[in-house]
Amino acid sequence: MEKKSFTFDEIKMKLVNYCVYQDRCHAEVEQKMREFLLIEEAKEEILLYLMKENYLNEERFTRSYIRGKFYIKHWGKNKIKMHLKQKQISEKLINMCFDEIYEDDYMKTITRIYEDYFSKQTGLKEYQRKSKTIKYLMSRGFEYEKINDIFE
Repeated sequence: MEKKSFTFDEIKMKLVNYCVYQDRCHAEVEQKMREFLLIEEAKEEILLYLMKENYLNEERFTRSYIRGKFYIKHWGKNKIKMHLKQKQISEKLINMCFDEIYEDDYMKTITRIYEDYFSKQTGLKEYQRKSKTIKYLMSRGFEYEKINDIFE
């Protein structure tokens, strides 16, 4: 199958639409650009254009990613941070954007998931149910200290 070739402006518009559809990070846009055979200068020009016109905004992406993964998928901060780092978002930016999650909501979510999961563990001793539930919450990215806070 032959690859269709696009003009520079067509590629630029494709990337604008890619960013408009959903917030993207630089790494995703660079990955998308690999589909088109572009020289370095063209890639840079498009990246600069996307940033200048605010189609590509790393902070906005990070904030919306954090909100979605916590409020919709109910991931903990460790899992969110790990996934953002894979997208080459800096730790400093990630930590700055964690204010998108209200501490109160965070603790309520941990408590709710804990109670749901714990109540489904049947035929086990109390301490086994508790330890399985803690492991489960940690696998969802919640911090051990925060999980422990719900027992105090």
